[in-house]
Amino acid sequence: MSNLFASYQLEGFFDEIFEAPGVPRPHYRQLYQRLADLSAEEFAGHQRRADAAFLQQGITFTVYGDERQTERIFPFDLLPRVIPHSEWARLDTGLKQRMRALNQFLADVYGEQRILKDQVVPRDLVLGAAHFQREFVGFRPPRDLYVHIAGIDLVRDAQGHYQVLEDNLRCPSGVSYVLENRAIMKGVFPQLFNQMRVRPVDHYPDQLLANLKAIAPRHQDDPTVVILTPGVHNSAYFEHCFLALQMGIELVEGQDLVIEHDRVFMKTTRGLKGVDVIYRRVDDAFLDPEVFRADSMLGVPGLVRAYRAGNVAIANAIGTGVADDKAVYHFVPRMIRYYLDEEPILSNVPTYLCDTPSDLRYVLEHLDELVVKAVNEAGGYGMLIGPHATEAERAEFKRRIQATPRNYIAQPMVSLSRHPSLVERENGPGFEGRHIDLRPYVLTGDDITVLPGGLTRVALRKGSLVVNSSQGGGSKDTWVLYGED
Repeated sequence: MSNLFASYQLEGFFDEIFEAPGVPRPHYRQLYQRLADLSAEEFAGHQRRADAAFLQQGITFTVYGDERQTERIFPFDLLPRVIPHSEWARLDTGLKQRMRALNQFLADVYGEQRILKDQVVPRDLVLGAAHFQREFVGFRPPRDLYVHIAGIDLVRDAQGHYQVLEDNLRCPSGVSYVLENRAIMKGVFPQLFNQMRVRPVDHYPDQLLANLKAIAPRHQDDPTVVILTPGVHNSAYFEHCFLALQMGIELVEGQDLVIEHDRVFMKTTRGLKGVDVIYRRVDDAFLDPEVFRADSMLGVPGLVRAYRAGNVAIANAIGTGVADDKAVYHFVPRMIRYYLDEEPILSNVPTYLCDTPSDLRYVLEHLDELVVKAVNEAGGYGMLIGPHATEAERAEFKRRIQATPRNYIAQPMVSLSRHPSLVERENGPGFEGRHIDLRPYVLTGDDITVLPGGLTRVALRKGSLVVNSSQGGGSKDTWVLYGED
């Protein structure tokens, strides 16, 4: 056995690499054999070089509420996650199915609202959602497409079954780390990619740009696309800069845009230049102070007028957030059956809706067993992990849930799969199991494409189930293999 894994313990969770102590799963065998030549100290040396590359390239994220510093280097776990071809094929098909249904749902709830009239999804749940934009009922975005870019979070349970944990449809982040992770890994283990036939991910910016240009309102050879960022203090600002650079387009803030005659223009040193498509990384509430929050300094006054006039396309469409409400998520399998007349390929994690009286009673009686989430929070915030919480924390969440039950859902605590991660210990570096999830990125245009792999997030704190970078998580490169397993 490799020195790297000599002391590695499986500990009863579904392990991504090992099916038994010292026995790697078939799709990991080649990687395992390659690493067998390394000692833990040698692997740690590779890890340090990777960390140095992240530092030199300024690959960062921002933690809100951190008074000590604004930016941190994104933690990178060098041992990659490997997904075999057949496993990925099922995920790819299931994710495309889910996106078809979600886009049809959005077109419906801002259109005829058939799914509400047929009582497949509760009317009050949708119309009362914080991100449902009533003023856009009857409005049709370009190509009737709402979700152009999605990040769907997947977890594996104790039996190794994939389940959808949540849908991120407003401004999903993290894809820049997928691309940077791959670039770093190619520098550390260049031969392995060809030997293991790993599918590439570097085509993502080109595919994204092609999809964005395709929704431009006026037919032209080279429409102008920009990324609208909230600015340097946003947690994903590195990603906004990275994607703008990779796509060769301008990164703008609200103050860089102006509306004239219901058209969007970008201020340049040569005067105003027309803008056809905005890839916005700003939430609805801050997009246009004339329509949404009047105190917003991040958006563009008059932007909604230009959007309604059909003079600019916005990705993702305004109002998309209603479909990534964590309570609405509960009904996605019903959407798939209703719109597509198909059975869901990927199942949801069982979910209790706190505004349903029977579910509310169960949740309040079992807070010590459940994970409770605020329906509109992200990044690991607004969450209670009941089994790991104190009595005081559970009492506080009980008070919050009772005050506004619509704002909370609860789920059983999933025993997330684990993957070996290099950690520093008193007796030197070695591998220990850390919980992981997976966020594949889905682009929707003329076709639906899924980036092969996505972002594997790692809960680097021992025993933690929270993989978000803002809560102490990191990431791994995700290798999807070509061809036969």
